[in-house]
Amino acid sequence: MKAYQIDRFDGIDGWSLRERETPQPGANEVLLRMRASALNYRDLLILRGRYPLPANAGVVALSDGAGEVAAVGSGVTRLAVGDRVACSYYPRWLDGRLTTELAMEQFGCTRDGMLAEYVLADEPAVVKIPPHLSFEEGATLPCAAVTAWSSLTGPRPVLPGETLLTIGTGGVALFALQFAQLFGVRVIALTSSGPKADLLRSLGADEVVNYQEQPDWHRAVRQFTRGRGVDHVVETGGVHTLAKSLACCASDGHVALVATLGAGGSIDARQLASMELVNRVFVGSRASFEAMNRAIQVHALRPVVDRVFAFKNAVDALLHFEARHHVGKVVIAGA
Repeated sequence: MKAYQIDRFDGIDGWSLRERETPQPGANEVLLRMRASALNYRDLLILRGRYPLPANAGVVALSDGAGEVAAVGSGVTRLAVGDRVACSYYPRWLDGRLTTELAMEQFGCTRDGMLAEYVLADEPAVVKIPPHLSFEEGATLPCAAVTAWSSLTGPRPVLPGETLLTIGTGGVALFALQFAQLFGVRVIALTSSGPKADLLRSLGADEVVNYQEQPDWHRAVRQFTRGRGVDHVVETGGVHTLAKSLACCASDGHVALVATLGAGGSIDARQLASMELVNRVFVGSRASFEAMNRAIQVHALRPVVDRVFAFKNAVDALLHFEARHHVGKVVIAGA
């Protein structure tokens, strides 16, 4: 089978296309024929050697993908050949809290990921995707969609009539915007251009602020809430936007901190002295993935796919993603 593996951690040239033996499922394992994969920012961090969890050299790339069950091992009861599926970001986090032990195992990092013709997975890690979605759409769900879902349903869940701030037009931000509408939540979206603002409005954003035209965008956000501030922020920007996100919040607001807190930027500790709740979001469990899929199916929600690249052009997909020209998810078709 064909697979893209990570040989080096010095940039996007670290990928290589290899021929490997097709794995066979053992007890309680399933073999997946991959039909599509999707990119996330963590994939760039891994290739640059900047991901918090060290990756294994030679590992097949990418955490996100969708396909169909091609074969099952003994003891498999939840799945059958032909089922349309994806895998959880953390293969062993089924429900409850994320522990350090569970977090240490990730597809495309410490174990082979999704950018291959076939993937071997433990049965508990596999989730059926909503039947109305294509494989390309299903591939976008495991990381970005579950992260957005967890941001809205976590320790401070959104309530109907509340206001949410989203930042940008990446996968997490757009899924958060779409999910917020299911909960009856008003959305103020932050973006950098007129065309992106039009897209956000078409997806249901109630208000849009262009941060290029309004550098003090936190003031504009507060004006849209008549000075009260927003109830929730899905913070996908990082340290350089966190201070203004906090300034957007109501006194009892909630910030779901999704972004990787890399080098650069700082925040004054006094900005954390008020009553806002700030919590880190690390994707979500299989139970969260399944709950989200039920909502997606009931509401016939469709992910926003920026572009689909052929398997042979996977490096071009990564370059397109790295250039940040995308709106929504960048997908690679199956081999």
